[in-house]
Amino acid sequence: MALDAALLALTAQELKSVLLDAKIDKIFEPTRDEVVITLRTRTDTYKLLLSARSGSARACLTQESFENPQTPPSFCMLLRKHLTGGRLVDLRVEQGDRLVFFEFQCTNEMGDLVRNIMAVELMGRYSNLVLVQDGRIIDALKRVDFEDSEIRQLLPGLSYTLPQKPNKMDFFAVSSMGLVAAACQKDLPIADAMMRSCAGVGPVICREAAFRALGDVSCQADTLTEAQKIALMQAIDSIKEDYACGGQAWVAMDETGKPIEFSFTALTQYGQERLRKYDSFSSMLEGYYSAKDRAERLRQKSKDLAKTVKNLHERAIRKQAARKEELAQTGKAEQLRLYGELLQANLWCIEKGMRSVKVLNYYDGTEVEIPLDVRLNASGNAQKCFKDYKKKQTAAKMLAKLLEEGEREIEYLATVMYEVDTATGEQALGEIRAELKSQGYLKYYKVRDKKQKPADFYRYRSSDGFLILVGRNNAQNDKLTLHTARGKDLWFHVKNAPGSHTVVMSEGQDIPLTTQNEAAMLAVVHSSLNGGAKVPVDYTEVRNIRKTGDLKPGMVLYEHYETGYVTPEPGIEERLREKTNK
Repeated sequence: MALDAALLALTAQELKSVLLDAKIDKIFEPTRDEVVITLRTRTDTYKLLLSARSGSARACLTQESFENPQTPPSFCMLLRKHLTGGRLVDLRVEQGDRLVFFEFQCTNEMGDLVRNIMAVELMGRYSNLVLVQDGRIIDALKRVDFEDSEIRQLLPGLSYTLPQKPNKMDFFAVSSMGLVAAACQKDLPIADAMMRSCAGVGPVICREAAFRALGDVSCQADTLTEAQKIALMQAIDSIKEDYACGGQAWVAMDETGKPIEFSFTALTQYGQERLRKYDSFSSMLEGYYSAKDRAERLRQKSKDLAKTVKNLHERAIRKQAARKEELAQTGKAEQLRLYGELLQANLWCIEKGMRSVKVLNYYDGTEVEIPLDVRLNASGNAQKCFKDYKKKQTAAKMLAKLLEEGEREIEYLATVMYEVDTATGEQALGEIRAELKSQGYLKYYKVRDKKQKPADFYRYRSSDGFLILVGRNNAQNDKLTLHTARGKDLWFHVKNAPGSHTVVMSEGQDIPLTTQNEAAMLAVVHSSLNGGAKVPVDYTEVRNIRKTGDLKPGMVLYEHYETGYVTPEPGIEERLREKTNK
């Protein structure tokens, strides 16, 4: 659901009561669609999130921690230049529209006081953040030129104009009688007819009014009886009354507890047992969008890296296919040797300039036609066959080695693709980039500051009290298996699929079957086979594992092992995770 004008107005009213007269301390742009502003009052510090992402555009306070890019984007630097140190002196909304204006009193380069306005436009895929001074646009998060829109441009130096409003009556400015009368003129279900007739509220409010009045949102608007119209007007008045009183933050859940709708009034259409009430509109919006936004932020940050690794993987597969085809061609080497021998035995009947010759194959008594090079004599053609035979023999040996290396490379890049897909943040992606640079796949990646503490293994505690460690990436897998784990510690990995190394730290004790089973489940959870049933998992003692110098990071060799088949229990990861794990 998108944030509608009514809920935005209530959220802005709540923000104004908290943030008015607050001073800007820091400004960040964690992703290309979001800006986070830290504001300080005399008693508290708040983080204001301004999101222009089409699926989750909003303005609210947040408690979430963000991973910011090492180099601030240009729009972030511009905001820091014009807004840092500024004080919020006003916060207002455009009545009936999804626009909110944050007005800051700031100091410019000359030391003069100026008023800078952050216009937050929360209109779906047209959402934007625009910095305005004296009616002129300083810059916009998403610039709109004449090619993008002939009606309204958002470019530095242009005058800032409001977006064009739809030609509809305002839900809160018109009487309920007027709303019902306009809706009943349309040959549509009542909820859709109301949505087409008024502005300022979203579809969920129109459905809620129809449900409260009629118990059914699919009734045709132009067939309502007088009694039904009166009931609909009463339902609309009750929603208006909730809004006039400041509203309350309500979220409707589905059967699994996932939030599906939110509003300033109780959404009785979903049933009272599936409603959850929040203390504030900001906490409601954060709770509704947080999981979705985290996934989207990570997707944005990993998009380029995922594309690079995918291209590397596809190229490795194509190279392997070409090598296999070339190896198939070397199968003709024995035929070349035979041609050479037969030509040597029949030099007397071959003349220079002949294109082919038919000779008797003295091995099986059949007649063989041998193609000849017209530029060479009989002896030269025989030597050419022997030379090509030796080339193909040498190529076959080299190709066998290259095919083996190619299979390892394809397997390695498949594990890197899995790591990118399951990375938990910018730090994890940075470690993957550093690994790819060390292997020669990336040329221009600048390694992060070495002072930054690397992420720890995933840590779990089995039901029997044994510590279970899981690597986050290939570099950690090598560190865990080859340096952290010791002799009798038990090592687990899904069979023939990308996944993390999982080790049960035995501390010299025998490891119970319950712990072994839980470790195998964790190995499946941290693999590309997560979600499968009866997944094969190899396990062996760490002392049986070795690594040669030609193996890629995260790849090891083991011979003495057993294979078990497990189906992970729901919630096994949360149940076993150590509380100290960060």
